[in-house]
Amino acid sequence: MENNKFRVELFPSGNISKLIFKNDPSQMNWMIDTDYLNQADYDATDKLFGSFSLTVQAKTYNSRVIEADVSFSNHVATVTYLFEDIQVRFIYDLSQSADAFYWTIQLKNRTNQALDVSDFTVWASFAYVMYRINDLPMQTKQSAAVFPSISKDFTKLACVRRSNEAPHLGVYQVKGETKSIGTYCDYENRFFENVSPSLDGLLFHQLVFAGGYPAGFENSDWIYSKDRFSLKANEMKEWQFAFEEFSNLDNFYQTGKSYGHPVYDADPLAIVERPYHFSVSLASDNSLIDAWVESKDQSETVNSENIKQKIQKNGSVYAGTLVFTEPGEHKLCVKLSNGKVDCFILNVMEPIQRILADRADYISKVLYQGADSEIPYSYFPVSNQGESLGKLSFVLKKNLLEKTNKTEVEKVEESCVNYIRPKWFVDGDFTKPADLYGDFYRCMDFEYIGHVFYLLSQFDDETLQYNSANTYLEWAADVFCLRVNPDLHETERGKEEAQMLGTYFLYINDLLKDLKERGLHEKYIEMNELWTSIAETVATDSVSYKAAVTEHFYDNAGFGPAAGALASSDRQEAAKRYGELLIANIGFSNDFRAQNPDRWWEALSYMVHSLWGGLTAAGTLKAYEALHDARYLKAAYRATVGILYCYDPNARAIDKRLSKGEAASTYSIAGPHLNRPDLSRNRFGQSTFYRDGGIFAKLFNKEEETSDWDMGEELVAYLDGFGKKTFLYEEDNEIKVINGSIEQTDKGLLIHSYAPYPSEYHFYDADAHFISERGEIINEILYADGRFIKVNEQERGIQWNH
Repeated sequence: MENNKFRVELFPSGNISKLIFKNDPSQMNWMIDTDYLNQADYDATDKLFGSFSLTVQAKTYNSRVIEADVSFSNHVATVTYLFEDIQVRFIYDLSQSADAFYWTIQLKNRTNQALDVSDFTVWASFAYVMYRINDLPMQTKQSAAVFPSISKDFTKLACVRRSNEAPHLGVYQVKGETKSIGTYCDYENRFFENVSPSLDGLLFHQLVFAGGYPAGFENSDWIYSKDRFSLKANEMKEWQFAFEEFSNLDNFYQTGKSYGHPVYDADPLAIVERPYHFSVSLASDNSLIDAWVESKDQSETVNSENIKQKIQKNGSVYAGTLVFTEPGEHKLCVKLSNGKVDCFILNVMEPIQRILADRADYISKVLYQGADSEIPYSYFPVSNQGESLGKLSFVLKKNLLEKTNKTEVEKVEESCVNYIRPKWFVDGDFTKPADLYGDFYRCMDFEYIGHVFYLLSQFDDETLQYNSANTYLEWAADVFCLRVNPDLHETERGKEEAQMLGTYFLYINDLLKDLKERGLHEKYIEMNELWTSIAETVATDSVSYKAAVTEHFYDNAGFGPAAGALASSDRQEAAKRYGELLIANIGFSNDFRAQNPDRWWEALSYMVHSLWGGLTAAGTLKAYEALHDARYLKAAYRATVGILYCYDPNARAIDKRLSKGEAASTYSIAGPHLNRPDLSRNRFGQSTFYRDGGIFAKLFNKEEETSDWDMGEELVAYLDGFGKKTFLYEEDNEIKVINGSIEQTDKGLLIHSYAPYPSEYHFYDADAHFISERGEIINEILYADGRFIKVNEQERGIQWNH
């Protein structure tokens, strides 16, 4: 079937086999390709688009056990499943609009008595695939990330092509109520086979109209419903979704508005006792009749506060300012004149500096294993992977931004000298890496080690106990050279990985600068030549997106650092190419937790991953600072807010609660998480997969390992970015703020920063910048007459009337 925009094909079973935009140069199939599933040996015939499961009166039905009746008429396909007491019907309609595709789901009670529907889920499986083929045009042009926005009456899905080349696919709820969206993951990981790339897989998405979880399942997710529903005698219940193409984030929401979906202008993060501004724009035939905010308090009670009186109307836009007094997830709800309800989920956090201080204290007092421990001078949990050293870098970075806690720094230095160097290098020789993974080592480990050494070199010799600052600077240079020089490696894997970009893009320019300024000229020359060669090679290869391949077939651990490194080395055109992959990789949603960089394999679901989410956000911010395109700024911030959730002790919509200083590296957005229902909308560490066996049993020693083994490096990236910087930008002739809030005063715009160590304010659109001297904390600043003005400059005659 086809209309002006779409071509749709069905299997004889009634499942959709192809959904293609006719004007798409790549002719991407937005459905999962069954030929590829067969080729890659993935058995997923029960999860193709339109498959379903249904539990009625405690009896379960599904599309596998019955043959559907499939009929076609005038660009409409009708697929009917007839059971004894209930009928399921899908209507695929290309006739209602030349540019849209309508999918209607009907559930009809065939009896003369009420039926209890405890579970009704339908697979909406789009082409969310990492192909087991080293073919980057296929990975970028024939695959999509799927970003969900779940709302009682306004659920939508943004299916974004990974190349970020439009057209993309938008799915908009028109009728019915969607409770949730779950995912199932199929994958293969050959990491321990010394194969690179080693991982591929795909996610299947499931729309939940009732239940969705195993019988008796409960968790702390108070935001989304798990309710069942009842069908009266002979009653038919209907859901409908419209599919349309969209070109970018703004266009996605404007298209939704044409279907009645509200459009929000609201930050994903608020800070307690700070003003929070938001607005919602409605379609012209609708108006806002009520608004409230829901949140869960410390006694686990969900409270509701009406905010209708705090909202002002200006045409079709409704705006308000709120001040939250309690931290935790908040659900902002609006009710429209047509009776429909929509929501926006934001996080309210206590001042972030407090959370970071508690984290550093916890690392130093709880995770540090002293001289008399089983593994002296290590930090728990012990791991062979360099990611585990990120927490040491965070402790050092935090101490560089505030008054030094000598004890915290001393413990890191002890670990560097007595644990890290002898473990990762044979006899401590930086040219002889130890085979910590059986018969091979990972070059990526060395960039984390180099970062710890470099940050140690930033302290004065009076603070350091074992070696001088310059000694650690030389160590950092030596390890960096090993990380990036293929001639220093004998194995093919070592030579290949040495040429891959990694987290070192965060500190390479600073390391070079310090080597030069401290007179280590030979080290500087060697490193600068290596770095220049790498950057040039990556820039040249950017046409083919070569850096998008790491240990995995397609990985934001490749194109995130690539974009950041190219931006930092002033290779703007190449940075733009990889930057588009970043824009396609970072989600947008009505829920702050679904606005993260996509890296499904850490949770086997759509997810937040603290480390690589944070480093991808950092690369995106560097792209903004080089390219001055606000898409990057907004995407980097959206991603960062989800990362902070992994450290938030006040989160109450999850089972994994954190005490002060604790952290959990992973958050599963999906609910239900169909591989592991217990992980649905929950935080955890990957060691929880230990009991599932396979590769996880080799990666971890036990399920109870702490959940923060690979966390910390992303906090260093955060502290160098949004941890100290607040940004203004112009949009629709209005000045807006990222990482802060704006207050109108009679002297100009008063900017309140959300950064824990605010020392920089930037407005690239106006070429206005403020950087405080010696990192002085500046919590708020005035922007007036095209420049930033310190609030405490009384000679300027500023009178504050907050």
